[in-house]
Amino acid sequence: MSAAPLVGYSSSGSEDESEDGMRTRPGDGSHRRGQSPLPRQRFPVPDSVLNMFPGTEEGPEDDSTKHGGRVRTFPHERGNWATHIYVPYEAKEEFLDLLDVLLPHAQTYVPRLVRMEAFHLSLSQSVVLRHHWILPFVQALKARMTSFHRTFIGLEVTSGHAQFLDLVSEVDRVMEEFNLTTFYQDPSFHLSLAWCVGDARLQLEGQCLQELQAIVDGFEDAEVLLRVHTEQVRCKSGNKFFSMPLK
Repeated sequence: MSAAPLVGYSSSGSEDESEDGMRTRPGDGSHRRGQSPLPRQRFPVPDSVLNMFPGTEEGPEDDSTKHGGRVRTFPHERGNWATHIYVPYEAKEEFLDLLDVLLPHAQTYVPRLVRMEAFHLSLSQSVVLRHHWILPFVQALKARMTSFHRTFIGLEVTSGHAQFLDLVSEVDRVMEEFNLTTFYQDPSFHLSLAWCVGDARLQLEGQCLQELQAIVDGFEDAEVLLRVHTEQVRCKSGNKFFSMPLK
């Protein structure tokens, strides 16, 4: 197995926005036939009344400055839990040494790059679960994970790709049971090393990636270093973590 290839990619989410138009009810007696309806007048609600019910109309403010400028791909709503399924990667000292060389070099092209705090390989998109769905969702997931064996991965999977597709297929089946979004049609499995706000692919592609790849290829024992013995799949839902051991 050769040293894993480096990739630059972007992720984005969008929210549909709509604005209700004004509606009138036919035959409500508010105006006579042939005459234009009188505009309805709205009176402002006194501040003293608004202040009696703080936070009942809107959820918590999504302050992107508190999490590095990242913006939610879906709005926060009470009772909804952001959920993500992944294979964890426990970084060893040698891997962190490699990252200490790679990241400063990449930052010469994109200074705003930030090092990842933890490393994993995604098996699902981020989806929203209602709180009472979490336990049956995890139970269904565990039932489908028990038949899988361990595998080896690098920065981008160069072996074991078919096995990861099998894992994703089982995860997708659980997603479908709960009417949730399945994974990408033709997924690329990789470990994220760093991130930044905005699309920086143009700066990273080409010469930058070639230079980073040369660093990886020349790093001592890179082929062995970028393998990991995977023993479990994890599910993170809100602040809860669930582990599903693999055979």
